[in-house]
Amino acid sequence: MTQKSKPGTPAPKSGQYKATGSKTEVTAVQGKPLPPTPKPGQTWTLVDETKHKKK
Repeated sequence: MTQKSKPGTPAPKSGQYKATGSKTEVTAVQGKPLPPTPKPGQTWTLVDETKHKKK
């Protein structure tokens, strides 16, 4: 099951988030607040987690 996050809450992971029922995508950094959604009542869903290179 995908985790839905409310706007203003810290992003659980870094990556691309999509608003439910919308084509809008944003890049979010882990621990930073998620931006407002295009419409009230929408949430953000992680669609592409950031991949980190190991040194």
